[in-house]
Amino acid sequence: MLTIHTADELRISWDADPLKDGAVAVEGDRVAGTGPLDVLLERFPGARVRSWPGALGPALVHEGPLPEAPSPRERLHAVLKSGATAVLQQYADTPDLRAAASRNEVAVLPRTTKPEITDTGRADLAVFDVDGACIATVCAGRLVHRRR
Repeated sequence: MLTIHTADELRISWDADPLKDGAVAVEGDRVAGTGPLDVLLERFPGARVRSWPGALGPALVHEGPLPEAPSPRERLHAVLKSGATAVLQQYADTPDLRAAASRNEVAVLPRTTKPEITDTGRADLAVFDVDGACIATVCAGRLVHRRR
């Protein structure tokens, strides 16, 4: 099912100018389109719409050691709650962490990258409130964290 994520503002990259009433269409694990919400609603009639307060943009890369937690799954979940959907290879340094990352579709990268939303790219998104707290994280098209 195609889902359109929209927020008060959309950022294709975190250093780009915001687009008011912007949205990202997600189909499966890929971005199907970006742009003004009204344009995407016309392009994808019948899509489910998720509206978020705050700023919607690309998910982050967690650049340091993974947070401490009782299990590898919980360590990765803490990363997802921060708005990141990728970790650096040097910190996913055990077979258990790599397996948990694979099961949860968390990308393991050899080096940091500049996150951005691209058409047909992997649908890794994050929403942050005005205080910078993560409201929601979408990893490979799946909503994996939502602050209640």
